[in-house]
Amino acid sequence: MGYKVVIAGATGNVGREMLNILAEREFPVDEIVALASRRSLGTEVSFGDKTLKTKDIEGFDFTGWDIALFAIGSEATAKYAPICASQGCVVIDNSSLYRYDPQIPLVVPEVNPEAVEQYKNKMIIANPNCSTAQMVVALKPLHDRARIKRVVVSTYQSVSGAGKEGIDELWDQTKGMYVPGQEVAPKKFTKQIAFNVIPHIDVFLDDGSTKEEWKMVAETKKILDKAIKVTATCVRVPVFVGHSEALNIEFEEFLDEDEARDILRESPGIMVIDKRENGGYITPVECVGDYATYISRIRTDSTIENGLNMWCVSDNLRKGAALNAVQIAETLGNRCLKKG
Repeated sequence: MGYKVVIAGATGNVGREMLNILAEREFPVDEIVALASRRSLGTEVSFGDKTLKTKDIEGFDFTGWDIALFAIGSEATAKYAPICASQGCVVIDNSSLYRYDPQIPLVVPEVNPEAVEQYKNKMIIANPNCSTAQMVVALKPLHDRARIKRVVVSTYQSVSGAGKEGIDELWDQTKGMYVPGQEVAPKKFTKQIAFNVIPHIDVFLDDGSTKEEWKMVAETKKILDKAIKVTATCVRVPVFVGHSEALNIEFEEFLDEDEARDILRESPGIMVIDKRENGGYITPVECVGDYATYISRIRTDSTIENGLNMWCVSDNLRKGAALNAVQIAETLGNRCLKKG
């Protein structure tokens, strides 16, 4: 006996990836339904070798369904997630709405799988921010070995993190650079994104940081360890899919770069590609479509005591969103619901 699964937001980038990954990983699905807003009603989406027609989320009865993967944004989630949860269906939410609620678990299965057991508090589990998810996967095994004191992270985040509008704007602006009269002004982003980088993701806060940077700090503390100090600079780059991060990590204990490399090679969800030669590292283009968080450029930081640097790359639509949500569903099933 498998699960009855709901995909809310099935026509978006993340919703489609959720359907793809559920099929790829052979999640034990007995029945599946694709939900969308009324304007997308009847749109066809793929689930393995099946084609699903989207149904209207408005008025949908979640009674009898087991798990709902939500990819519909915070505003719509605020309306529909409590309805879903009240009707006995566990919500796994990809928006930022519930991440900071102390009663709702924020889960990365390679890092804190036991947290899914708190789902009973509100029948909701939160999926973390895309940039946080890949970072904590990389940090967890090293933290277990040598205790991390402080992380300085600079991100290089792809436009797909801003949704379809972000992808379209990069595509249209790039074409417009070469065709006189077809130039495209910034709309989704605050400045030109084609052939440029923008040190601004989400809104600015009073202290000068952006909300994306604040998210990385708050979520790392909730998922991994509240004692870790994190400072982040988040940058949008002209890459379609795949987030990259430069990590500078300070430990309480000495950790040799070779031991760190060995630890990471043996850790779940991680692939180490780290050759000190031309091309001996992973770039965003190479991570697209993969499940792994890739680690390269592992080296000692001689400017601080017990310091390491590394390069971290992952498909933000997968580990940063859809894959992590499906892994949460798998963990919830194995630990709590026990079907399939």
